Amino acid sequence: MNKRMAFRLVLTGWLYLLTIGTSAQAQTSIVRMGAANTQLFDDGWLFSRFGLQADGSRREEPAHLEEEHLADGAWQQLNLPHDWAITGPFRIELDGNSGKLPWKGIGWYRKHFNIPAADAGKRIFVDFDGAMAYAKIWVNGQYVGTWPYGYNSFRMDITPYLHAGKENVIAVRLDTESWDSRWYPGAGIYRHVWLVKTNEVHVAHWGTYITTPTVTDKAAAVQVKVTVDNQGASPVKALVRTDVYELDIHNKPVKKITATSPTAITIAAGNNAITNATANVIAPKRWSIETPHRYLAQTIVSVNNKTVDTYNTAFGIRTIAFTPRDGFLLNGKRVAIKGVCNHHDLGALGAAINKSALTRQLKILSAMGCNAIRTSHNPPAPELLELADQLGFLVWDEAFDAWKHGKRKNDYNKLFPDWREKDLQALVHRDRNHPSVVIWSIGNEVMDQRDVAITKELADIVRKEDSTRPVSNAYNDPDGGRESGAAMALGLMGVNYFFSEQAKWDADPRYKDMPTMGSETSSCVSTRGEYFFDGDYKNWQVSSYDNAKPGWGCSPDEQFRTNAKYPHLLGEFVWTGFDYLGEPTPYNSDETNLLNFRNDPNKRAELEKALEALRKNNPPSRSSYFGIVDLCGFPKDRFYSYQAHWRPNLPMAHLFPHWNWPERIDSIVPVHVYTSGDEAELFLNGKSLGRKTKQPGVNFRLIWNDVKYTPGELKVVAYKDGKPWATDVIKTAGSAVKLSLQPESKSVVNDGEDLCYITLRVQDKDGIMVPRSHPLVTFSVEGPGEIVATDNGDPTSFVPFQSHDRPAFNGMAQVIVKAKKGAKGKLIVKAASEGLSPAAAIIEVR
Repeated sequence: MNKRMAFRLVLTGWLYLLTIGTSAQAQTSIVRMGAANTQLFDDGWLFSRFGLQADGSRREEPAHLEEEHLADGAWQQLNLPHDWAITGPFRIELDGNSGKLPWKGIGWYRKHFNIPAADAGKRIFVDFDGAMAYAKIWVNGQYVGTWPYGYNSFRMDITPYLHAGKENVIAVRLDTESWDSRWYPGAGIYRHVWLVKTNEVHVAHWGTYITTPTVTDKAAAVQVKVTVDNQGASPVKALVRTDVYELDIHNKPVKKITATSPTAITIAAGNNAITNATANVIAPKRWSIETPHRYLAQTIVSVNNKTVDTYNTAFGIRTIAFTPRDGFLLNGKRVAIKGVCNHHDLGALGAAINKSALTRQLKILSAMGCNAIRTSHNPPAPELLELADQLGFLVWDEAFDAWKHGKRKNDYNKLFPDWREKDLQALVHRDRNHPSVVIWSIGNEVMDQRDVAITKELADIVRKEDSTRPVSNAYNDPDGGRESGAAMALGLMGVNYFFSEQAKWDADPRYKDMPTMGSETSSCVSTRGEYFFDGDYKNWQVSSYDNAKPGWGCSPDEQFRTNAKYPHLLGEFVWTGFDYLGEPTPYNSDETNLLNFRNDPNKRAELEKALEALRKNNPPSRSSYFGIVDLCGFPKDRFYSYQAHWRPNLPMAHLFPHWNWPERIDSIVPVHVYTSGDEAELFLNGKSLGRKTKQPGVNFRLIWNDVKYTPGELKVVAYKDGKPWATDVIKTAGSAVKLSLQPESKSVVNDGEDLCYITLRVQDKDGIMVPRSHPLVTFSVEGPGEIVATDNGDPTSFVPFQSHDRPAFNGMAQVIVKAKKGAKGKLIVKAASEGLSPAAAIIEVR
């Protein structure tokens, strides 16, 4: 089986998972966990940008933009989520670390909406999943509140400011000029917003906490802690009960299986009360990576025999344990953590959350063998955790990139004194019912990682809110964290790259019972389809032979050897799964890179010299090279290295580089093979070039360094246990003569959010991709839909993502389309390029 067939089979299997567990019962899928009366509040917003503008000019911010009767008819109309910076333009003079995009500015959002007169007496809230940054909210001209940290979710109670039965206006001011970032953070209300209506007596925001302290094959004890608010003027007596249902992958309750006994509570006016109850689940279906079973806890609050609130919570039944010698145990079985770190942007879509795009990312990572995500370096969108629960991913849930001392002038260090406790509580309260979350992280490579008092304070805040998971911190100074004793406040030691001292710390009695995790590993860099024979770096690109890395990093092979040497490390989180906007190391003059060599003066001096040269040259790079997958979601060669290692039972082989080198006739072109087999034989035009064998735990690719280039066919046959296992073939392409379009799905849902990703390839007359072709391609669409974005994976491209004209990059490009909301029919997506035969793809709208 070749790698392409294996990839298709994996994706087919993933799609099958989406169909299982569907009940015939006429239950309604739950759109949003939490209060039952919750509705999406994304449509019909108005937007205007002040302060710094996209072109570098400045537009002064008028006063009183929050006023109820402001004349806002000329403002831009849009629906959320919205990232105001992703439209660009890219500007060479802007910081490459944050993507050379004009994300700094002052953004104002306004929305006119009605609250029915019948809702008088209800409590009305607006829930923001995330707003970048320094959000301030007004309703009908009156100030409601603020939440500065752009990555956290938060709630605003707008009840006192509303006009029931009349039009209301909510205004939101965001300020990214006051925020600094080491990567592209996006700008705007870039996650979903929800309108929540409750009675005065209701379950508090994130007011359920579900744990499973006892789990056996016969039964599981499900403990349900519920906080109930009384925002009325009088004390009340309430009854609280929780029903438990099986839950399918579409968030549809399947069948009721148990319930807690009703608990009576008295709640003082303007106060809350907490109930604790237990439900027993017989023969529980455990949540695991392979079988991500979930349950629904439906909490019902009644007063005077009348239901006043219904609150939904998804959860899973599973056990976890992190051990210093036996590794990570999920439901009592050892699981090797095969994780990646990911930033939050979605490539060409920017920071604006899209569940369809996020689902696609997880599908691609799953096909590689990845089973874990680290949310680098901030609270993720809620959709990531919901998808991780549904699809069986483990999550390292991270809070901060800085504490008291910042890496940038205006990063989280400005918020730390006043907001650290509120932000940590918000993260834990929101995410603690997700079975996918197995690690809390209080920081990443923070400047204060030797600070014992701060480390203990933050870890204690987290443990107070949830004691069922270990608290960790990602150290790029692990020696300092351990020597100072700061790491003793943790339950899990996270190490970024520096494993050379691991044996010494394994022998330290203070840490003999503390498990260690590779919280950030490898940092290999490459550009899809680029191969150099005289070094790793050229033309602001990086060779894809998968050996290039910054001074603190290593190749995947070297990290695999480290993991084999220290199997008790539990696993790794590779930097990174996907390329992302900003931080384009090695063409990155980010001085925080020096922090990785805080204890090595020689390395610091070497890097300082390189950074100074980069500053003078002003590289055009605007996105990272770290990804195993490029910005389009096209796998790089490294994808198959991890697939071979992480999925040893999947028959696969992958040959590289491509076989189009007319300038190197009879010159050496090294050939590498990634395979899950244990040996392989290479053939050039039918002639064997020898058979090579992998040494377990030593080498993780097979290399033929003496191949002289001759056009034709390169083929590898991989073997396992002496039997044929997998093959891969690459052929020399002829001249480019045509385009092809290959949709990743044959249909698109007409909800205005579902996306169809379509891959363009430049081909010769026989349909072979021409790997060194870069023609300008024009995309168009006919029918009830639109082009959302285009891309090609080139980290130096300054073509706006919204452009319908896109050069292919190393033979490939991408167009992303969606259907109009409520539309029917077909989308015909077309691609044309001068001198080449055009291509078209038909997408059904459903």
